Amino acid sequence: MSEIDILILSNGPGEITTWVRPVVKALRQQLGDDRTQIRISVILSPCPNASGKEAAIAQSYPEVDRVQAAAHFWQFLLTGKTAANWDWRKHGVVLFLGGDQFFPVVIGKRLGYRTVIYAEWDARWFRWIDRFGVMKPELIARIPTQYAYKFTVVGDLMAEASGGTRGEESGVREHKELIGLLPGSKPAKLTQGVPLGLAIAQHIHAQKPETKFVIPVAPTLDLETLASFANPQSNSIIEHLGGVTAELMTIEERPFLKTNTGLCVELETRSPAYDLLSQCSLCLTTVGANTAELGALAVPMIVLLPTQQLDAMRSWDGIPGILANLPLVGSSMAKAINWLALQRIGLLAWPNIWAKSEVVPELVGNLQPHVVAELALDYLNHPEKLAAMREQLRHIRGKSGAAQKLATIVSDMLNC
Repeated sequence: MSEIDILILSNGPGEITTWVRPVVKALRQQLGDDRTQIRISVILSPCPNASGKEAAIAQSYPEVDRVQAAAHFWQFLLTGKTAANWDWRKHGVVLFLGGDQFFPVVIGKRLGYRTVIYAEWDARWFRWIDRFGVMKPELIARIPTQYAYKFTVVGDLMAEASGGTRGEESGVREHKELIGLLPGSKPAKLTQGVPLGLAIAQHIHAQKPETKFVIPVAPTLDLETLASFANPQSNSIIEHLGGVTAELMTIEERPFLKTNTGLCVELETRSPAYDLLSQCSLCLTTVGANTAELGALAVPMIVLLPTQQLDAMRSWDGIPGILANLPLVGSSMAKAINWLALQRIGLLAWPNIWAKSEVVPELVGNLQPHVVAELALDYLNHPEKLAAMREQLRHIRGKSGAAQKLATIVSDMLNC
């Protein structure tokens, strides 16, 4: 095999951790670790849910050689030049793992590389893309028959999340009943998500004191910042969401939040903490990519979208997301967009969107901690309900092994 470049196009934090991470491992396993022969580059495109640390996360993967941040994407798309003026080898493949499926069409043509797209639910530009790896066969049924030969069912990339070490191997403490709190990773969600989650945990703990709680901390978030959202001096909305405050503490190098009533909520800083999430009986989560990850792990969840602070949610895609984040007028735009969205709101959690029905509960509005806690307790006191939700989640997603199959497609393209 001659010297090869593999260029991975991706965008948001979910794609970087759940798609790029397993795929680059699979590519190295199949194609080898000789960087003089196989070079893997990652170029990020803008994403409204991005934290700005996606490039650093991608660069931390030992299988990856070069990373360009999203800030330089448009220059690359329009001119073909990277910020660091990268060189490109004669032969290569552009692999799409997040963003707009039009990007690999343009970039593949400019570089003269073959193109491969991983598609979960929708495939586009199939006239100009060389190969597709899709999650489920239902997607292929919607493709004109003359292009069906380009498509291969590889399964669910997010299902790779359930692999790897288990709790006892990674040092995670085993609990009979563990509840995960996933308040988000950005200030817009954390402002409401942290105090609401702590208040709900407080109500559950009062009735089930043996229950333990954990927050898997996003890799883009430091502990001090997370704790600030539980501090009334820096988060005035706490009083409208149950009034539970907390301080950041550490015992034996294990960080946790200790509430004003003495409840300790562990903070897990490993990422991704899929082995830990797999141990959870139930998770209370905000909307977003985390619902997809929990769905892939078949972890029961209750999805929360509090509206006590209507301008807090600014993570919309496309034009609404741009308007909601404009300087000066962004707050007003966010309130207007969110009010309009709530009038027409449909399914929010990814498992529900995929199933086109409410597999996991979605609670939207002026959420009160004791009401959410009662719903959570009903599930915890009726394990058959949790088992039924878990089984439904397993049936929604595709099969595992997608990363290796996608790597095989890339290898085939390199040998064409």
